[in-house]
Amino acid sequence: MMQLLIDWFAQAQGWLFQAVIEPVMYHAGFGDLLEDAFEGTEWFLIGICEIALIFLVLRPLEAAIPVHAFADRRARWNDFTYTFLHRIGLFPVLVFFTLDPLMDHMTAWLRLENVRPFNLENLVTDMHPLASFFVYFVVLDFFDYWYHRAQHGIGWWWGLHSLHHSQQDMNLWSDDRNHLLDDLLRDLYLALIALAIGVPPGQYVLLVSLSRILQSLQHANVRIHFGRIGERLLVSPRYHRLHHAAGIGHESRGTGSLGGCNFAVILPVWDLLFRTANFTPAFARTGVRDQVARTNADGTVVPGRDYGRGFWRQQWLGMKRMVEFARRRRAH
Repeated sequence: MMQLLIDWFAQAQGWLFQAVIEPVMYHAGFGDLLEDAFEGTEWFLIGICEIALIFLVLRPLEAAIPVHAFADRRARWNDFTYTFLHRIGLFPVLVFFTLDPLMDHMTAWLRLENVRPFNLENLVTDMHPLASFFVYFVVLDFFDYWYHRAQHGIGWWWGLHSLHHSQQDMNLWSDDRNHLLDDLLRDLYLALIALAIGVPPGQYVLLVSLSRILQSLQHANVRIHFGRIGERLLVSPRYHRLHHAAGIGHESRGTGSLGGCNFAVILPVWDLLFRTANFTPAFARTGVRDQVARTNADGTVVPGRDYGRGFWRQQWLGMKRMVEFARRRRAH
């Protein structure tokens, strides 16, 4: 069955490339980039499959066992825009076109110097493909954990990442609700790590796809947890929802300073090892503390921060927060 699905996917990729992508590339004068475009076609089709799977599985679950009713249904459609842009392969293709030629030149130079590039699989002889896939998955998730910690611990970076946390109606599309610059930085970071440890291109595609599907489940508006043991093996919607909880998941002890809990992207083991895990059995409300208006001691009311409703306004306000928080840091 699996081989049949792989064959169907390969046929669809070949048809789309020959019927649409290749003629367009030749017409635009990019015939020398056809090999790269073929890889981009694979990313595009995988993204379409992910979107279909997310909708067919998670949308019925959100309707059947929601955590809460949405206050703003438009917010879900706006998050879908982010998912569509990211899953159709825009960012991985950008990374491929910018990073891959550089790495090719570096690899060629190393070979000339008789330096053999590092490959994680070479540490164990005759490693089974499934075993190497699991090892790569764990290693990439470890580095993703620390990337996530940096997003919450560095002021200007939080200015960008806070867009992701500003969704008060978290839903199945919310995983990709990120600032474009933040997404690009993360894709570059993970691609560099993958190249550094020798992840084969075919496995990298599957690693990214599996991670994205699991993260879509984490963000869904579903009343699901994995039990006492399961919560410590895989990040569940309840566990990750606490990370998005206003005043808890992205702040230190509710004081407003940067920090938080439950930073693990897929495997909670990193939170357990580095003492950032919080297994409180609650489905908390999500958002950022400064979105809520507050009253000062003198009675004056400070309105909540505007994170924007539409895609482009959210992107613009994210850049403004990045600059604001960077200046605030220098002032201290």
